[in-house]
Amino acid sequence: MRIVAGEHRGRRIAAPAGTATRPTADRVREALFSIVGPVGGLDVLDLFAGSGALGLEALSRGAASAALVERDRRAVACIRANAEALGVGHRARVIARDWRAALAAERAAGRVFGLCLCDPPYSLTDRVVAQLGALLEPLVAAPGIVVIEHSAARPPPEPSGLEIVSRTDRTYGDTGISVMRVALP
Repeated sequence: MRIVAGEHRGRRIAAPAGTATRPTADRVREALFSIVGPVGGLDVLDLFAGSGALGLEALSRGAASAALVERDRRAVACIRANAEALGVGHRARVIARDWRAALAAERAAGRVFGLCLCDPPYSLTDRVVAQLGALLEPLVAAPGIVVIEHSAARPPPEPSGLEIVSRTDRTYGDTGISVMRVALP
């Protein structure tokens, strides 16, 4: 895997060993960020971060900071190593917790994000999306962008609790992405 664009374009990043993590392919990341547009200066939340590829890509493209949420110990170690190897450890905050607990802690700390990236295991997507909107709503800066990566074999996810202003759904092989621009109610 490599960083696709920005300050660290072409730099390699590692993925955790084993099959527990499904890193977002370079081609999908490139397409996703083309749809999202400029991320310079945004604070980014990367849920189910895995290798950290999405959040680290955002940092390479000029995001101000990234909170990378992952509970798997091996993946957390991999994210930290990738952030340090790229020299962005000071802008990458790794949160080694369950995603719901992490969102509660971020809300309690008063943090808000301009871009929220969510790439749960495909087998959990429906359950995660059912809770995601209500949990994210207080954390999304207006106007914000929420991206959900999902299996292309299933219909695009419909998170409730978010006021979606516009939406783009695309598929790339087995991977689907839904990019939603949201406003606060």
